[in-house]
Amino acid sequence: MTADAKPDAMPETMTETTPDRPMGVLARVLRRKLAVFALILIGIIVGAAVFAPLVAPFDPAEQFFEGLTLEGAPLPPNETFWLGTDLLGRDLLSRLIYGAQTSLIIGIVANGIAVAVGALVGILAGFFRGWVETVLMRFTDLMMAFPALLLAITLAALFRPSLWIVAMVIAMVNWVQMARVVYTETRSLSEREFILAERAMGAGLPRILFRHILPHLLSTILVFGTLGISTTVLLEATLSYLGIGVQPPTPSWGNIIYENQTYFTSAPWLVFFPGIAIIALALGFNLIGDALREVLDPTQKGRH
Repeated sequence: MTADAKPDAMPETMTETTPDRPMGVLARVLRRKLAVFALILIGIIVGAAVFAPLVAPFDPAEQFFEGLTLEGAPLPPNETFWLGTDLLGRDLLSRLIYGAQTSLIIGIVANGIAVAVGALVGILAGFFRGWVETVLMRFTDLMMAFPALLLAITLAALFRPSLWIVAMVIAMVNWVQMARVVYTETRSLSEREFILAERAMGAGLPRILFRHILPHLLSTILVFGTLGISTTVLLEATLSYLGIGVQPPTPSWGNIIYENQTYFTSAPWLVFFPGIAIIALALGFNLIGDALREVLDPTQKGRH
């Protein structure tokens, strides 16, 4: 080789792939009809929750004398109460709209905490190895050994149930899956040649983590974070249905079903409409999560 000859191009294994740009990801997501449907569905629920005082026809706690039959039974859907009334004569539609606030707050807060904790544990264990990896991942395995619902019931029973306590309980249960996934990807990334080259050139820890490791994990964190919201909503509804979640009079889709389950045969709308709301919100976030996974996962590209 002559002195002025250029060296060969860096092998593919030495190069660093560039994460997808947000606008490009959004554009590809919007090409999927199911994803658009999910965004509309989520948008309707979020809009109703945010503007609940404006769109709810009644106060969710107001008990109407005319909201019960002469026998004291709930009213079916009618011109005044579009989705009927509950066992106390309260408007079911108003309670569902305000209940959306509870489900979304818990879904976002609990899932956000779970994603942050899980990602932090996974990155630390995957990057530092040694005793840090052993301690963190054995603790993660210990948490995963307990059934999530049973652990959530136990934790909820130990504390006085409230909106924020339920959010913390769900976060304490749901972070382990994120930690395991992020740990696996971080460990793989830390062995790539471009990371080893950065270390050899004396790059500092913050530069490696925030400029090279974290950007490659964002797609995984985003996908699992989106899918985790639906899991969180379902878990909150389950806890509330069991009576250890958000407590009345604060409306929650789960405790609406719990309060009115004795009227399941005579007033099925009291269980049907909250159940539909829970399914719709969970389905919306699941469809968005699936669309993001198809767009961001290199193994899925070209299949759609």
